Amino acid sequence: MKDRHSISKSRVIEALPLACSNELAAVEFFEQQRWGDSPCCIHCGSVNAYKMVDAKTGERNKRFLWRCRDCKVQFTVRIGTVYEESRIELRHWCYAFWRAATSKKGVAALEIQRHCQISYKSALFLMNRIRFAMAPDPDGPKLTGTVECDETYVGPRKPRYKGTSKRGRGTNKVPVFGAVSRNGQIRRHPVADVTGATLKDAIRKMVDKEARIITDEHSSYTGIGADFAGGHHKVCHAAKEYARGDVHTNTAESSFALLKRGIVGIHHSVSTEYLHRYIWHFDFLWNTRELNDGERTVLAVKSAEGKRLMYRAPETGA
Repeated sequence: MKDRHSISKSRVIEALPLACSNELAAVEFFEQQRWGDSPCCIHCGSVNAYKMVDAKTGERNKRFLWRCRDCKVQFTVRIGTVYEESRIELRHWCYAFWRAATSKKGVAALEIQRHCQISYKSALFLMNRIRFAMAPDPDGPKLTGTVECDETYVGPRKPRYKGTSKRGRGTNKVPVFGAVSRNGQIRRHPVADVTGATLKDAIRKMVDKEARIITDEHSSYTGIGADFAGGHHKVCHAAKEYARGDVHTNTAESSFALLKRGIVGIHHSVSTEYLHRYIWHFDFLWNTRELNDGERTVLAVKSAEGKRLMYRAPETGA
């Protein structure tokens, strides 16, 4: 665990205000995080590349192009990232990455709109792609050790149940399943329902077979212990039992509290269609909570490489 001083201090954060106000500084910031001191051709992988400059002034090309001496192809730092072909200036992307990575309860697109003086549509474009960059690797390692599993309900009421305002199980809000390892990592995603088949399948996909499972007394979890070497342990909330030694789901419930405070307090309302992206964002913040703000921002920027989010899949020629 880092001390408070190391978490609060960061050279990256000292450099970000300039990068958020000057386009050249923003481009160089993104280039530094992606390539360091060895710019690499996006197309062939060669490090034998050079900056293209204006012949008269000697200043960098207006499009901030690089050219590879080996394959002779031009490229920029945008290619192969969530901001490829975006017309939004990189200084706005820099600010949005900074805010998204350092705001514990998230940041609203309306706030990005006001601070960057861009349209709301552009702000949504930025934030949706940054959340996509923060998405977990679907092929990443499973959760290990002691893993708490729980479910909650977030988001707007489903349209077909407009007259219902019930809380908890039986509500018409979107169910979200979460599994959090005592070692620190969390995985959450919306589920169709909270039946035994759905929740057990989610646990099997997220959790290593050697793990120890802890849940509340919800009947949908019954029998899951047979699949895990550490067995299945329960606390009975109905009997006002919230901890029995180290058997509790308090970590999972705390994570859901942060998620709900972000949805209610910052975003106010999130559609079912996009809820999973907001959950990616909150999971990223939880999983990187021991990093300082600069390290977390750099990790978010690096996570944008190799990802594209399009409105529709590109058509392929016959």
